[in-house]
Amino acid sequence: MDVGIRIGIVTVSDRASAGIYKDEGGPAIRAYFEKALTSPWAPVARVIPDDRALIAQTLIELADSEGCCLIVTTGGTGPAPRDVTPEATEDVVEKPMPGFGELMRQVSLAKVPTAILSRQTAGIRGRSLIVNLPGRPRAIAECLDAVMPAIPYCIDLIEGPYLETDPAVIVAFRPGQKPKA
Repeated sequence: MDVGIRIGIVTVSDRASAGIYKDEGGPAIRAYFEKALTSPWAPVARVIPDDRALIAQTLIELADSEGCCLIVTTGGTGPAPRDVTPEATEDVVEKPMPGFGELMRQVSLAKVPTAILSRQTAGIRGRSLIVNLPGRPRAIAECLDAVMPAIPYCIDLIEGPYLETDPAVIVAFRPGQKPKA
């Protein structure tokens, strides 16, 4: 069965991509969307090392070739020398969406003072929204809880597919719009 809604899930980690440890971030994102979304969707997952050019190439592939309306990354958003996910994201987006990162940091700061070190960002490439998330599964859920209400409407505005959420899990905010039948 061909599912029209495709969501890119990119784990950026030298160690996970080398098989040194198990990827926990990508599966946490997938589990979150399986719970939150009621629209049929298919994940397009990648596990890649912390390499700016490769991250950018992967984001371009997922947006332009794979047709993902939403691409969510995990990892590579800290201040360490190999943390380059935000820079790679900025390299490929046409419209930065800094509010996503601002809100995620605000929510995370309520939990841990080191959230100020986080550099998550977001942006639009064509008809794809790209959102950078932290690497820890608990932080992933906290950040997605914060930004997910705006994601379906953002995808509407960039002429992507209509994403429906389970209101018992997360309520998508669409100002002045009635849900499509």
